Amino acid sequence: MRTYRHRSALLAAATTAALALALTACNGDDSGTKSAGPADTSSSQNAAEGSSQDTGSEQADSAKDTAAEQTTGSGTADGSAGSDAGANAPTCTTDDVAISAARQDGPPYTHIVLTAKNTSGHSCTIKGFPKVQFLESHKEDVPAVAKSAPAAPVVLQAGAPAYALVKLSDGGVDEENEPVSAFSVWLEGGDGMATVQAPGSGGIAVDPAVWATGYWTPELRNGADDF
Repeated sequence: MRTYRHRSALLAAATTAALALALTACNGDDSGTKSAGPADTSSSQNAAEGSSQDTGSEQADSAKDTAAEQTTGSGTADGSAGSDAGANAPTCTTDDVAISAARQDGPPYTHIVLTAKNTSGHSCTIKGFPKVQFLESHKEDVPAVAKSAPAAPVVLQAGAPAYALVKLSDGGVDEENEPVSAFSVWLEGGDGMATVQAPGSGGIAVDPAVWATGYWTPELRNGADDF
């Protein structure tokens, strides 16, 4: 009996010790799991936040790039739209402009100034030089002076003028000049003819041997610069 009780006590003690060790091991695992859990969750949240920030940054950069492209395109289009308007302006006709003549200051009035004002309400290109015929007895056009040609086409906006100087004579009282009270003008590349009244109550006197005309220009020039 004593031997049996002794063995039972030893067995109970061993069982108790084993249970204690098992509980200790379980508690250690639970503690490890709990401490690892928050760390893992925080890491995941940080990764998600970082990914969200990267995505937001990429979207912002993309929006900036798109805005820059749109601004550049708009500027180019606007820049391309004005040039095209000048290049595509139709040729001025005598229906598009009002042509008048005035004496150039300074006797003996060897030049007159032709002014062609755009009255069409739209832009047009006035080309070359005026085709002037002064006399019924001389049907040929007054010849042009090549060095008076402008460097670029003359595009007249609505209401804008162009000018051309016309040499009538060399001056002096001994020349065989012919009086003119009105004359005809055609525009290069344009349809129709304009009848222009000569300036002054007595008209003008022209010499077919020396007359000449300048090209249309957007500014009024001095006759001595072109002839």
